[in-house]
Amino acid sequence: MIKNIRNMKDDAGRIVTESIKSVDPGMAVLRMVKLKGLLLSVGRIKINLKNINNIYVIGLGKASSQMAKPLEKILGSRLTGGIINTKYGHNAGLKKIKVNECGHPVPDRNGLKGAGEICDFAKQAGENDIVFCLISGGGSALFPLPAGGIAFSDKQKATQLLLKSGATIQEVNTVRKHISSVKGGRLAKLISPARVVSLILSDVIGDDMGFIASGVTSPDPTTFRDCVDIIKRYRLMKKMPLPVIKYLSRGIKVPSMETPKPGDPVFKKVSNVLVGTNFLACNAAMKKAKSLGYNTLLLSTAMEGETREIAKAHSAIAREVLLSGNPVGRPACIISGGETTVTVRGKGKGGRNMEFCLACVEYISGLKNIVIASVGTDGTDGPTDSAGAVVDSSTFEKALKKRCIPAEYLGNNDSYNFFKRCGGLYITGPTGTNVMDIRIVLVT
Repeated sequence: MIKNIRNMKDDAGRIVTESIKSVDPGMAVLRMVKLKGLLLSVGRIKINLKNINNIYVIGLGKASSQMAKPLEKILGSRLTGGIINTKYGHNAGLKKIKVNECGHPVPDRNGLKGAGEICDFAKQAGENDIVFCLISGGGSALFPLPAGGIAFSDKQKATQLLLKSGATIQEVNTVRKHISSVKGGRLAKLISPARVVSLILSDVIGDDMGFIASGVTSPDPTTFRDCVDIIKRYRLMKKMPLPVIKYLSRGIKVPSMETPKPGDPVFKKVSNVLVGTNFLACNAAMKKAKSLGYNTLLLSTAMEGETREIAKAHSAIAREVLLSGNPVGRPACIISGGETTVTVRGKGKGGRNMEFCLACVEYISGLKNIVIASVGTDGTDGPTDSAGAVVDSSTFEKALKKRCIPAEYLGNNDSYNFFKRCGGLYITGPTGTNVMDIRIVLVT
């Protein structure tokens, strides 16, 4: 198989498109939820609706509106009503469920108002009611309800500091859970004694439901002590708002302030069900790549760490394929998933996927027939309109001709403006789903 760079870029686009289609949230809900007469099935869970009075739907996350759309059809007249918080531009147009559009990745006032509405709505559920909770990535920022004594502006600042520090999503969400009145299983406690069925689209490595959207209906094994350790680890003690530090410090001393832990009776009537994962997306990418004639290798769906280091490793693997045909022979398609982190030191504009690709540019320059793409499955990379980027072994030379020095843009965390000027932005618009990132390395 002989392919030029243009063919390979087209192939990368096809592979990414197929991977995103495989985790469409609407299709995921349709696969999982069935209603026949009075029997409601959610995967292996069977619920007889004979003695159920009301069915409510609440939701939080970028994909929550898309997840709610088929649920409205499945439940039909049995659906009493619902409220969800989603990101701006992610409204799927629902009929019986109210949609609040809110800020992400930093929470805003709309999110705060909507979170209050959702909690007030969910509190009305009784012992013979069911509350479907639709959870997806972005839910942490889209469901902000600070714990007592912490101002909303303090929580915003704490979130910004953590996101820019290089902390992992698990570390960020550990702190988020403990400065919230609804995260870390507290939403399940609020809804009790109603039955809770959470449908979860995972954007967390390892699919740990305690960290997806900060585990609003899941037991929380983390502690206030963990939060303080994380803040110290990233040298944020002096930068964090004082009310946040005071609240966390008090939580260490007062056991009753802790989040509900595994084994807490509040979770007896809670079912947390995964409906979509990064592995499903990567597996679909592999199938598509094989159909296009590539020898495929799924490297990992658990890639995490500093974006530039992960980019260096992927570039080295591409070089090895050229040199020795390892770990997979040409034409090769190497796929990885997960979510990296960026330690922001510059003042530019970008996201982890664009920064990954920009970091690859110099490593693969001068080599033949290498294409690398990195895309956020939600269609948004950082605070931009791009899902990610795509580069090839000639990008470095083309950039120099435009008087763009990749290292300078990288140093300023300005990947978006680099690709806007030099070409390579991968724009999809909101996809409606969110299962972390997917990276494609093609070598022919």
